Amino acid sequence: MSESLRFAEDKLQIIALLFMAAVYTTRLIWLFRFKAGRDRQPTTATDPNNKTKAVLWSWSIIAMPWAMESQRRHFFFYLQFVFFHLGVVASITLSFIIPYWPQLLQPLGVQRAVQFFIGMAFAVACLRVVRRVSKPVLRKISSPDDYFSLVLLTVWFFFALLSVPNSTAGGEAILLTFFWLTAFFLVYVPFSKISHYLYYPITRYYFGKTMGHRGTFPLRRAA
Repeated sequence: MSESLRFAEDKLQIIALLFMAAVYTTRLIWLFRFKAGRDRQPTTATDPNNKTKAVLWSWSIIAMPWAMESQRRHFFFYLQFVFFHLGVVASITLSFIIPYWPQLLQPLGVQRAVQFFIGMAFAVACLRVVRRVSKPVLRKISSPDDYFSLVLLTVWFFFALLSVPNSTAGGEAILLTFFWLTAFFLVYVPFSKISHYLYYPITRYYFGKTMGHRGTFPLRRAA
């Protein structure tokens, strides 16, 4: 392994992670300076524990496609969402496995599983690029960051897929590109719309708490 690849796999990733953590910490400190507004409506919940149940429901609803009409009616898009984000998790995990636990990739079955999830995410990303470019409504509401982030993710998935065998037999270009893209991604994400995941647990917490206070969440089936 060359010094360039050793640096890209280790020190470069640590620097990028520390930078991202610093930006996120600063953003969260600033965010929590503002006290959340109190629901002015008197509680209409019949269950005193309804707020807690509603918060837990709100956090977990992302994994319950049957609970939201948009997901029930557009299940194919929900599946795309699932595979896309599983591919993100697999690619991020891969960036830690290759430099620190490469032995985990030795079994062929593990390689194929990682390639499957990243490959599915790459396919979904390609579909999203085509859809964003071809749909007039999406073009009108898309910012340059939307296009750049999506294309960046697509390219990143492609090189993550090629990096799974963790082989330098044909040279180090693929691995170097993957790790440099990962580092750039870590630095860029806090300033892009991709950082929405940082706010998900916070916004869903307040949504669940408010709706639980009003007794309208979790959703109940009609008798």
